[in-house]
Amino acid sequence: MAHSLTLKSIEPVTHDTNHLVFEKPSGIEFKPGQAVDLTLDKEGWRDEKRPFTFTSLPEDDTLEFVIKSYPDHDGVTEQIGQLKAGDKVLIDDPWGAIEDKGPGWFIAGGAGVTPFIAILKQRLKDKGTLEGCKLIFSNKTEKDIILRDTFESMKGLECVFTVTDQEDSPLYTGEIGKEMLSQHVTPGDGKCYVCGPDAMLDDISACLKEIGVPEDDIITEEFD
Repeated sequence: MAHSLTLKSIEPVTHDTNHLVFEKPSGIEFKPGQAVDLTLDKEGWRDEKRPFTFTSLPEDDTLEFVIKSYPDHDGVTEQIGQLKAGDKVLIDDPWGAIEDKGPGWFIAGGAGVTPFIAILKQRLKDKGTLEGCKLIFSNKTEKDIILRDTFESMKGLECVFTVTDQEDSPLYTGEIGKEMLSQHVTPGDGKCYVCGPDAMLDDISACLKEIGVPEDDIITEEFD
C-alpha cells in the first residue's frame, strides 16, 4: 500500500547528507530499524524506488529520514537533496531484518548507520542508557560521519569511528577488519548488528565468525 508524504523540512547533517521531516499520515506502523521503498512523487521519477530507513520513532508525530545524496549518480538521492517543504514522496509498507535483539555491537559503513539511529534512540528512551552497546562506524573521512555529535552524546554508548581515506585523522584509519573487531568485540557477550554494502556484510560477517562470534549472534542488513 502506497502512502503519500508531504515534506515539512529538510536540513543538512553533513556536506552530503540531509535530515528530512515529513508529515505523518495515519495507518503507518513500523519498528525501529525498518525501512521503506521511497519514490519521488513527480513526473519521471515515480518508478524509481529506493530503500530508506526511518530515523524517527514509531510514536513520533512525524516521519523522519537521514539520507545521503550521491550527486555523481545523477539519480534519486541527488533529487532528494533538492527537495523543498511542501514537496511530496510516496512510500510503500515498511520492511527490514534489523531490529533490537539486545545490547551488543552496531557495525556500520557510511549510510548503513541509518537503521541504527532509531534502534539506539528507542533503546535509550526505554532503558535510560546504552550501556553494553558499542557503535563501530566506518566512513571515508571525518566530514562524512553522520550524526557524530548525536552518537557521542548518547548516554552509555561507546563510539569507535574509523576513516579509510584520511591518513592525517586522529581516528582509527583503515577498514573494519578482523584485527579491529578482535579488539572491540567479545564473542558471546551480545549481538553483532552489521549494516552496509553487500560486500562489507560478507567481509565483516566472515571476520566475526573467525574471531569466534556465533552465527546466531550476527544480524545483517544490506544498505548500499
